[in-house]
Amino acid sequence: MNYQLTEVMKEYRPEHERMLLSLALSGNAFKKVYYDPSLARQTAVYIPAEDIVVPYGAANLETAERVTHRMRKTKNDLKKLQYAGFYRDIDLGEPMRVMDEVEKQKAEDQGFSASTDDRFLLLEMHVNLNLEGYPDIDDDNNETGIALPYVVTIEKGTGTILAIRRNWREDDKLKQKRQHFVHYGYIPGFGFYYFGLIHLIGGHSKAATSLLRQLVDAGTLSNLPGGLKSRGLRVKGDDTPIAPGEFRDVDVPSGAIRDNILPLPYKEPSQTLSLLMDKIVEDGRRFAAVSDLKVSDMSSQAPVGTTLAILERVLKVMSAVQARIYYAMKQEFKLLAGIIRDYTPDEYSYEPEVGTRKAKKSDYDDVDVIPVSDPNAATMSQKIVQYQAVLQLSQTAPQLYNLPYLHRQMIETLGVRNAEKIVPLPDDQKPVDPVTENMHAMMGKPLKAFVYQDHEAHIQVHMAFGQDPKFAQMIGQNPMAQQITASLQAHIMEHLAFQYRRDIEKQLGAALPPVPQDDMEDYHLPPELEVQIAQVSAVAAQRLFQKDQAELQAQQMAQQMQDPLVQMQQMDLQIKQMQAQTKQMQAQMEAQAKMEELRLKEQKNIIDAAAKEDELRLREAEISGRQQLEAARLGADIEKHKAQESGRQQIEGTKLGFEIAKAREEMEKEPAKGGETKE
Repeated sequence: MNYQLTEVMKEYRPEHERMLLSLALSGNAFKKVYYDPSLARQTAVYIPAEDIVVPYGAANLETAERVTHRMRKTKNDLKKLQYAGFYRDIDLGEPMRVMDEVEKQKAEDQGFSASTDDRFLLLEMHVNLNLEGYPDIDDDNNETGIALPYVVTIEKGTGTILAIRRNWREDDKLKQKRQHFVHYGYIPGFGFYYFGLIHLIGGHSKAATSLLRQLVDAGTLSNLPGGLKSRGLRVKGDDTPIAPGEFRDVDVPSGAIRDNILPLPYKEPSQTLSLLMDKIVEDGRRFAAVSDLKVSDMSSQAPVGTTLAILERVLKVMSAVQARIYYAMKQEFKLLAGIIRDYTPDEYSYEPEVGTRKAKKSDYDDVDVIPVSDPNAATMSQKIVQYQAVLQLSQTAPQLYNLPYLHRQMIETLGVRNAEKIVPLPDDQKPVDPVTENMHAMMGKPLKAFVYQDHEAHIQVHMAFGQDPKFAQMIGQNPMAQQITASLQAHIMEHLAFQYRRDIEKQLGAALPPVPQDDMEDYHLPPELEVQIAQVSAVAAQRLFQKDQAELQAQQMAQQMQDPLVQMQQMDLQIKQMQAQTKQMQAQMEAQAKMEELRLKEQKNIIDAAAKEDELRLREAEISGRQQLEAARLGADIEKHKAQESGRQQIEGTKLGFEIAKAREEMEKEPAKGGETKE
């Protein structure tokens, strides 16, 4: 649409400027937005107020029962439209050269000949009709008798109907009237029409003009006065006025020349008339709300709020006029968008970056055209004063404001080019590696993190850079050290925030909605979706907390394990455990020896019982039993001795290792102390 308005529709800007000039004078101006078949494109032309006729008592164009557009067409233009099929192909003869009183008066005011006009006068009437053969039918196929909107075009001279067209969309079940006209108004009146400067200050202008003419005439007569002379006084040559520096010969009948000439008593321009004219002009300006702002009378030290209040008072009515033009222009853009949508091809002539080539016509169904200008700021000076007021407020609490963005807006309002290079914003930044980000931080450039970056790696690089003693010392000598550190810390927090989001997504097993950007002012989640995300995020946040807490405890344990005091305590604990194990082994050995003695006693009883039966066998058994007993005791003593000896060796070895480690630690501490003393 921007390309259509600036390049294709070459008549748009001249027609719009003509409309604005007429709007200020007459208070009413109209734009007609339609598809011109002779040009094969949409067009928006200016229509003077006298060429739009509406019924008396109509409130606006939307509710008017009839809107008639008086059009002048040359014979050739009419032939083009007939050939294109827009009008009936019928011979209208020669145009009737007639003009009404309004056209004659307007032509005379503009200095044109107001005798005849050799163009056809067409009346295009937007009316509601109940045409025979085309009735309105309800759902039961019954005629309702409701008049439907049509566009009827008639040639006024012959009364010939040139065209009758349906004026509602074919797919519109309500059959609402389509609008083709936009009404621009200056000051609201008591009816359909608005008031213009002619109505508001026409009397003041006429009176001021009359007074000005009187003052000019008085000054002229005072500088070139006429008078009376005696009949006998004669000027040689002729009686034409004497030019500056010219002397003429005269014949004086008697007496002096001054006695024969009597100038008429013309006065100088009256001061009273001058003051009265100034008063009328000032009253007219005040009534039309176009009074001058006397900046020279204001103090240069006046607060910005005072200046803004004076501007708003002076431009109050003009701001309201601009708001009305803003509203009407928005309606005009919507009509243009609808016509472009209806007549544009289905496909683009090129391959778009987003979407398909067949989406050109359907793209207009997904968007709406809304002007983004501010109707409350009439002039650039008013906008600048508004930004100055905000800048003064930002000095009281700078932490609440986005100062780079505020300065960027101020520069753009002033009309300075390349504002993005003068005041770069984080949104202008492109993703870079963490080393380049550290370089940007040192140079005072803005930093920005992106959601898809490796945030852990970025944080590690930034933390290592911030803790590096060499660079920390050099940055500390910079007068901007505090700003550099704050910028880097804020950037690290941004990466940390994205990392937290990524960890939550890992716990959820799904991606969260996209992060809203600064330009997404109207971005919001549906209430149901927001509640669901809050519920599942609560569980995921608890899991993440437990996971991070466990990792932190494990890390703390690992750090404690590297502490020498903790290592010594662990070695003492190991020695005690080994001593306890040795005592347990000794107890087990003693228990086994007691069990072996009990078993030997049982064997001895068996041998004694057998000895009663057979002394020989008893004697042999005793010898054998004694040998076995001695062998068992010897074996038990040997095993007990071995266990005791092994336990003592382990204890002695552990104590020896502990003493060696302790001695080594003391030896390491002694050089350190010596070095400190030496320094």
